[in-house]
Amino acid sequence: MSDPTKSVLERLAEFLTPQPNSPTERRQELIETLREAQSEGLIDADALSMIEGVFQVGQLSARDILVPRAQIDWIDINLSLSAIIKSVITAAHSRFPVFEGSKDNVIGILLAKDLLRHSTEDDFQVRDWLRPAVFIPESKRLSVLLRDFKDNRNHLAIVVDEYSGVAGIITIEDVLEQIVGDIEDEHDIDEEADNIISLDNGDIRVKGITELEQFNETLGTHFADENIETVAGLVIQHLGRVPKMGERVQIGSVEFEVQRADPRQIHILLARQLPKKTD
Repeated sequence: MSDPTKSVLERLAEFLTPQPNSPTERRQELIETLREAQSEGLIDADALSMIEGVFQVGQLSARDILVPRAQIDWIDINLSLSAIIKSVITAAHSRFPVFEGSKDNVIGILLAKDLLRHSTEDDFQVRDWLRPAVFIPESKRLSVLLRDFKDNRNHLAIVVDEYSGVAGIITIEDVLEQIVGDIEDEHDIDEEADNIISLDNGDIRVKGITELEQFNETLGTHFADENIETVAGLVIQHLGRVPKMGERVQIGSVEFEVQRADPRQIHILLARQLPKKTD
């Protein structure tokens, strides 16, 4: 237990010298001390959030934040070139796992820039432009993975389960977002008008910060709580925690699927109206 008579700076200094406490205990004490430092104005909230994110990365593994297999935008090497180009443009990612025969048989990674730059060449073959795929186990620590991404200048890894099947993918952006929060790129929805997007399959893509009033107007729902203003807040209150990516939760007649989240907040959800039960 920290000595309350000591200043925050004195307690922070103690972490630079050996202590008998276990690493877990000392980590928690450090976080509590840093939170007090933030409350006293010694560090700002953003700095505290990133420090906590660094600790979080040290505790998480690939399975905790991977993009699930079902949500991957795959490229089938046996598709026609025009179909592949259409898929790449529609998905608007920079990298795509490419499989042959089975999605457990990933043969490489296709970079959109390679495809769009060279596809007009007479002898162009997608297979010739595939980059080697990097495979990692679900148990790989994010701190180790981040170092590997940096050392190898790689941006995407295929996550495999204990049976060597593809469980999902993980990118360097996914790891960094655990530290700095959501990193919006040119393909993220960031305009107010795009808070809610109707998809071709009938699902609704919803930004977590979407106000409940706007959500209710779009779906004809009646979610209301004087203490909650956003869709993310509604889901978190219902569960009592921040859900993981890929997790599903039913609230009333709507099923929410978390498409993008970090340990602190929900960024993107899929919402779908469930059919009414008949007697």
